[in-house]
Amino acid sequence: MSLFSADSGTLYRDHFGLERKPFELTPDSNMLFLGEGHKNALAVLKHGVVSDKAFLLFTGGVGTGKTTLINVLSKTLENPGYVCVISNPTLELDDFFYYFAAQLGLLFDGNKAKFLVLFSKLLEQCKKSNRRVLLIIDEAHALPTDLLEEMRLLVNMAAELKDVLSIFLVGQPELLERLNERQLSPLSQRIAVRYHLDQLSAEEATQYVLFRLSRSGGKNPRLFTDQALQLIYQATGGNPRQINVLCDTALRVACARGKTEVDEKIVRKAVEQLHIPGDSSAFHLPSLRPSWRRWLVPGVAAILVLDGLFVAYAYHKGWVQAALGYLARQLGMG
Repeated sequence: MSLFSADSGTLYRDHFGLERKPFELTPDSNMLFLGEGHKNALAVLKHGVVSDKAFLLFTGGVGTGKTTLINVLSKTLENPGYVCVISNPTLELDDFFYYFAAQLGLLFDGNKAKFLVLFSKLLEQCKKSNRRVLLIIDEAHALPTDLLEEMRLLVNMAAELKDVLSIFLVGQPELLERLNERQLSPLSQRIAVRYHLDQLSAEEATQYVLFRLSRSGGKNPRLFTDQALQLIYQATGGNPRQINVLCDTALRVACARGKTEVDEKIVRKAVEQLHIPGDSSAFHLPSLRPSWRRWLVPGVAAILVLDGLFVAYAYHKGWVQAALGYLARQLGMG
């Protein structure tokens, strides 16, 4: 059986006494772990919505948990009204209006002016009923410039009706560069709330691994050794998605070797399987130095320190002076 076959997941679940795979890549609300940065992001974005901010910018690296947070936010808003999430950055302009209209219960027949009239009436109804329209654009860094410009025009149209329309632009850090383009400066100036989501800290990465193991029915809190957890953070930089991939691979490797815990050697083997030569951005660990080379510099330093202490001690005892005097006499005799 291949180490990475479909059945291997079931095999290692049974091997480690787990009820489910702990490191699936698909979002799961039951496996939601919020680090400090995630909690802060959630609070900032929620405040931005309820305080009538038309544009909110939310950036973060690949796999940091942006989409998961947006899903949590949309489910926890009180009386949100209409929540529309668009995650396809390749939409044409008409496709966008068709999809957006469908999410709002409106019709779009290709006539943009007609849609804007219907949309304006919907916003007025939302204002009267104290409801909102929340448009979330995921992967916004890849959106065409004309579609990003349409976002600004929609907000301008709703400007007279406060507390009605909010647009989230969610994307990778490249989105910041896009917004610095001259053509998009009017949009950039309208963004009132900005938040960048960082990677997990070393402590949070450890908590993340242990949390997912516990939620998966794991009864052994020492399934990953401390050294293994340190290496996992070092190899992933605290990226949740990469932690999932590496931990899943490490469990498979440990199972294939008949091990009941994941130690440093197992993690290094998993990194070796995942690392792509020439790519230092993911799953990379420095090579282990031979043990004699690891202790060479500290050993030489220790010898020099001891040597210096001995010379100082000999000088204090007068041994150095006596030796020098003896040497001088011998040379004089010669």
